Amino acid sequence: MRLLAITILFFMLLDTMLLQTLAHQDLPSAERVPRLNMKFDSWRMKLSWDCEENTTYLECVMIHKENGPITIIPQEKECHCEFSDYSLHDGVTLMVKVNSTQRPIPETLVYANSGGNGTAAQNFSCFIYNANFMNCSWAKGQAAPDDVQYFLYIRDSRKRRERECPHYIEDSGTHVGCHLEDLSGLTNYNYFLVNGTSQRTGVQFFDSVLSWKKIEIYSPPNNISVFCNASHCLIYWEKPKTRYRLSNMEFKYQLDIQRKSNKENSENQLIEVPGNLENSYNFPSPEPRPKHTVKIRTSDARIQKWGAWSQPIEFGHLGELHLGHGKRQRGDPNGARSPSGPGEGGNGIDASGPGTLEAAFFFFFIFFFFF
Repeated sequence: MRLLAITILFFMLLDTMLLQTLAHQDLPSAERVPRLNMKFDSWRMKLSWDCEENTTYLECVMIHKENGPITIIPQEKECHCEFSDYSLHDGVTLMVKVNSTQRPIPETLVYANSGGNGTAAQNFSCFIYNANFMNCSWAKGQAAPDDVQYFLYIRDSRKRRERECPHYIEDSGTHVGCHLEDLSGLTNYNYFLVNGTSQRTGVQFFDSVLSWKKIEIYSPPNNISVFCNASHCLIYWEKPKTRYRLSNMEFKYQLDIQRKSNKENSENQLIEVPGNLENSYNFPSPEPRPKHTVKIRTSDARIQKWGAWSQPIEFGHLGELHLGHGKRQRGDPNGARSPSGPGEGGNGIDASGPGTLEAAFFFFFIFFFFF
């Protein structure tokens, strides 16, 4: 009897183990998530990882503090993604989503700006002037050590050309600015990186993506001329030279017309004129008229950022054609200008320059016969 009871108990335990085994066979096994060994090249904005066989990579994501998530779909059988240029000094989180039988499984990489807080360069800015020159400036970080040194690197948006600043501007031995006289290779958008070094502590970097259109300060207009008849004075000019060729419609001009007087508070009129094919303004001024002066400055039609004023041109005599001349340095018969920065000057012409007199006399002809 005792033997029978033991036998029955044995078979009951065996049935229980068999049922548990069958139940486990119905459950999916835990899938091994591949370790991708992600790497991020911040200079190239390139995220890469180790390729795994029989694995599909769905998307790459950069989580940016200002721009939010930025998603790229990698090409088939490729194990990298290349992002457009974004500033990285606030840190970003990078993610690759790997296809799973149940759901996408993400793997993340945190890219941080290593170094002491407050050591990075601050107040960074750049501007292009005279079409071919650029100045950049920055200030020493508030918590930067005394021996800190900064270095500026620039790369075009196509990631084909890069350069270090060729001419640093110093303050007590520390680089606080850069002057460039060769802007070849720069594109519409460019990536700027200011690195720092110190023997005492790690120095954080500062980076920025700048558009040439937003940082270019336009020179004054070229070839300003004025002709007066009995009732009006026609003011004519040509668009200035810029870094890239722009249509007339992309400019806006401001004219400062002043009546010449010995009084301190002379009459002053500021007039805004949109750019067009003629680039002219018809100033009502009947005879007898006092002497006036006019100077003109330029801005982008969409971005209110005025450049320097031209040299003033005096006008007022009936029938006289007044031509503005380029500003020349003393002792320089060729009129060369120093690339020290934007300022008043080079806006008129050599009166004998090609096309200038022809254009001026053309407007004189129209003005004389139609007004």
